[in-house]
Formats: sequence, structure tokens, C-alpha cells
Amino acid sequence: MTEQRRIRVLDPRLANQIAAGEVVERPASVVKELVENAIDAGSRRIEVELENGGTRSIRVRDDGSGIGEEDLPLSLSRHATSKIASLDELEGVASLGFRGEALASISSVSRLELISNIDDDPRSGWRVVAEGRQMEPRVSPAPHPRGTSVTVRDLFFNTPARRKFLRTEKTEFGHVEEAFRRQALSRFDIGWVLRHNQKTLHQLRPGDDMIARERRIAALLGRAFLDNALHLDLETGGLRLWGWVGLPTHSRAQADQQYFFVNGRVVRDRLVAHAIRQAYRDVLFHGRHPVFVLYLEVDPLVVDVNVHPTKHEVRFRDGRLVHDFLFSSLHRALGEARAGGREMPEDEARGEPVAAPAGVGEGVAENPGRWQQQPMALHGREDVGEGGRDSVTPDRVRAFMDGYRALHPGHEEQLLTPQPTAPGGTAAGLALRERRISTGVEAQSASPRPALPEEDATRAPPLGYAIAQLHGIYILSQTERGLIVVDMHAAHERIVYERMKSQVHGGELEAQPLLVPVSLAASAAEVATAEAEREAFVRLGVELDVAGPETLLVRQLPVLLAEADVEPLIREMLEDLERYGRSDRLEAHINELLASMACHGSVRANRRLTLEEMNALLRDMERTERSGQCNHGRPTWTEMTMKELDRLFLRGQ
Repeated sequence: MTEQRRIRVLDPRLANQIAAGEVVERPASVVKELVENAIDAGSRRIEVELENGGTRSIRVRDDGSGIGEEDLPLSLSRHATSKIASLDELEGVASLGFRGEALASISSVSRLELISNIDDDPRSGWRVVAEGRQMEPRVSPAPHPRGTSVTVRDLFFNTPARRKFLRTEKTEFGHVEEAFRRQALSRFDIGWVLRHNQKTLHQLRPGDDMIARERRIAALLGRAFLDNALHLDLETGGLRLWGWVGLPTHSRAQADQQYFFVNGRVVRDRLVAHAIRQAYRDVLFHGRHPVFVLYLEVDPLVVDVNVHPTKHEVRFRDGRLVHDFLFSSLHRALGEARAGGREMPEDEARGEPVAAPAGVGEGVAENPGRWQQQPMALHGREDVGEGGRDSVTPDRVRAFMDGYRALHPGHEEQLLTPQPTAPGGTAAGLALRERRISTGVEAQSASPRPALPEEDATRAPPLGYAIAQLHGIYILSQTERGLIVVDMHAAHERIVYERMKSQVHGGELEAQPLLVPVSLAASAAEVATAEAEREAFVRLGVELDVAGPETLLVRQLPVLLAEADVEPLIREMLEDLERYGRSDRLEAHINELLASMACHGSVRANRRLTLEEMNALLRDMERTERSGQCNHGRPTWTEMTMKELDRLFLRGQ
């Protein structure tokens, strides 16, 4: 028979060790808690020093406001904090820490020493340690500059079971460095230092302007992140989203470069993750993960950060509003990243090697087809010695464009005016002319567009001008910067796909009643969601009725989904609406069908295109959203600048 035990108050050390199990998982957890305290203290410089990955020693030093002598005994006590004092302050927490458990929990599983000074005199200062079974704090004088230093030694020395779960020094340091990286990205106005085994690994200067921010991101995430990222800054309805999102072509096999901050607090929230995943879904290759560093600023009163001991999760008062704002902002930003739309780097804009335009059409106008039959040199590029070359000027671009038009004498007006919709010759219209969609939506050619730009005769278009077709698969295009190679099938697939989406989703989806309604057994929660979100289903072309306390009837579906498996689709939509406030499952299923149609209706490999058709395809790519990737997330084009080509052929070395 089990012995009956009476209720009693836990021993302070045992209570702290239980709390430590929630907030202290490994050395990285200690660093996170101590650094957050340093940030809340108003520090402008924070140093983190480690030994053996943090298992032997962790030291965090700051130049913040410090802790007074009279408050030091309480600093290692549970539920003791200076950051909140009332329920009103808890509802609008602006600080990173507020539970008052971190130092007490850490000190219960390590040997902790805290030295602090609130004066500018470095000779003053006080030390506090907690010793003994009851963890009675002991305070003594200790000189220290203004600020606080916390040293944690021998983590888990008194809890062997926890210590056995620690990994190798390299692994534990990797987790600490990641925690350091998150905190350093959260505050650009703070200087940061990270040392491991007496070796300085990161030394980041403070600075809150754009140049300083990008310098820090490059130092922590690599220059490639910035070179392949879009900067955005959007604000509406009390919400502001700013930061950097990676282009879909710059994705990673792991989700290891994803940083999202809410009011300066790094979070991993399922609502946020869902919104970002939706924004990337149409352009990301299967199994890849996007990269981003994003900052969401909201009123602290509308976000609850007191939902998890480690404060990694938050809860928004209006989750649907936040979800829609994140999705629409990122979806629009990625859609506006047209092919060739990025600005050239400053070093190349100031005169790096480019293909000079002189003499483009000499001896070629009589036989344009030979451009597709033999290797082509980049015209007008005379050897002027190793490393020397003229810079890009409006006159040289104009000369290049005149030379290009010389390839088609007598056709300049045709190239600069809209092409006929049928039976015209532009590549962008081929698929929609050749294929009628058999599922109830007839594809019509989009409004005809000029093959060459009209607005600026001194600038070549972003994707340049086609000079050849390679093996019937790739288009070679000469630009101001160098050479672009385009996968013509993948590019045209995206163009057709986006046009079909615009046609289908441009107005209300064409829907049709089901001859026999589909009955679904549903839970009470699913029935409640169906009733509450009736209008959302109607907008998507779905008629969903409640036929009983645990029964739903599907009476109508969009035409394109007449053959779809209805039950799992509706259940997934209900789940999304309940969790995130919106669902695009139905739209996703329709888009999958459209993507398949676009794939089969696009120009195929080994299809010979004229220069006019190739250039029409390039111009359509420049106008089409998300044209940098095909419907499956593969890149549609790549570029080699003259600088990269020179490096490849060892020119100037």
C-alpha cells in the first residue's frame, strides 16, 4: 500500500531545480536568459565568454544600469523582478524577461556568481552568490565597472542525470552561437562580442542605420544572404513588418536561417510559420526552406508573451489579422521580384566589365538563323589589354540596341508594337494557342505586349537581348552586365501558369452544384467552424451546410475540383480556418491543376524559336510575377557577369 504523504512546501533548491528543468536545457539556454537580462538593463555592449562550449564556464558582461547592493539578495530569489509590478504591466510587457526565475533556476544547477555596480566609480561594486541547501544569498564588496557580470561555472554539476544529456563541446557551442546570433540580430544598436576558449569569434559594432544592419547580417549569415534577399518595410493598421526575405532560388536544405522577431523578441510561432510557408509555397522547390530575417512591430497590448516558460511562443489578440498581414506582405514582395529586376551591384554600376555594343549586326542581318546554329561571341568586346575596358554609358547602350535592331531590318516597328493574338509568333502565347483547358476553363491569350521596351532607348532591358538558342533548351541573352542563360520551358511554364491563375482567380471561381451532396461526419468543433466561416467557403466556391450536430453536407465545389477527393480537402480547410483564421487549401488544389496544365502547354525542349520569339519570352519574364522560378520552384534563369567570366578565363590576372 502506497504511503500517504501530506502536502508541504517544497525545499527552495528543489523548487528552483524544477523550474530550471523548464528554462535551462543546455548552456545555450543560460546564455539566452543572461543576455536578455543584459538587454533589459539598457546595455550598449554585451560580451559573452565561454569555456568548453559553456559546460565549464559561461560569463556574460554588460554595461547596463546594474543592480544596487540592497537588491542583490533578491536577484537570486524566485519570482523576484524589477520589470513588472502589476497586472497592467504584465498585459503590455515590453521587456524580454519578466518571470523572475532565470537567475534562481540557473544558480540551483551551477555555481553562479553575480557582480554588479550602479555607479560610475569602478572601485565600487558588490558580489552575490547563493550557497547552502536553502540557497541563502551572501553579499560582499567587489570592484566592478558600471554594469553587471554573471559567471556560471560547472553547469549541472549537482544534477548528474541532466549533465549526461549534454553533447560534445562542438555541439553545445553551436547551440550557444546560434542563441548569440539571434540576440545580436534582435538589437543592432548594441555592440556584441563572443569569445570561446579565449578566442574572439564575433566582434560586432553597434549601428542602427541600413549600412550597419546589413554589415551585421553579412557577418552573421554570410554575404550570400544579402546578395539574394529582398528588403521590405511595410506598415498598416498598427502593424509594421520590415527586414529581409530570401529569394526563392536562395533556399536551404534546413530551416537554419529563419529569424523572426516580435517587438525585438525572437519567436518561433506556428501562426507566423504558416503564413510564411504559404507565401513561399508557389515558388519554393520541394523540400527546401526559405531564409529570412523579419521584424514585426505591434502594440504590446495586442500580443501575449506569457504563454511559454522560454518565451519562444506568443499569442496575438487578432491572429487572423497578423496572419493575413504577414502573408500578403511577403506574397506581394516575392511577386514583385521579377526576373532581372534586381539592381546591379555598385562596383559593377561604376564601370565593371560589360559587353560593348558596337557592331552587333555586321554581316548577320542576311541570315538571322545562323545565330541558333553556331557558337556566338559577345559582340563589340575588343581586347584592350588585361583588365582595361570602357564602362557602360547611354550612348553605348543605344548603339547596342541599334545594332540589335539591325538584325531584323524593316521589322523595327513590328518589334516595338503589340503582336497579333492569333496566329502570332510570340513564345508567350504559344501554349494558350495550342491548348484548351478541358476542365471547364478555356485559356485565352493575355493582352498582347510589345516585344521590346519603349520607355528608355538608352537602357537595355533587365534580361537583355537574345543572341542564340542552345540545344533547343536554353536561350542565351546578352545584357549590360554579361550573359544570361534562360531555361525556356521553365520560364514559359511560369508565364502561362501566372496568366491562368489570373484568369481563374481574377473573379469568383466558377462553381457547380454536386448532383449528389457529399455527407461528412464532423466533430462539434468542425461544425462550429463551418458555421462561423460560411462566408469564407462561399467566396471559394464551396457551399457547405450543417445537416446535424455532427454532420456536414458539401453541395457545391469549383468546377476545376469536380473530381477531387472532397472529404480530406474540406477537413484540411476547416483545420486551417480554426487554427489560423484563413485557408488556401482549395486555391492550392486548383493551382496544382493549373500548374500541371501550364507544364504541358508550355514550349517544349527542342522547339526552335526565332530571335523575335525568344525576346518576346524575355520581355514576358520581366513582366510576370515570380518568373525567377518555374511552377516547381526550379530557377528559370542564371547570370554570369563579365567580372565572373573574366575570373573564369583568368583575364586581368
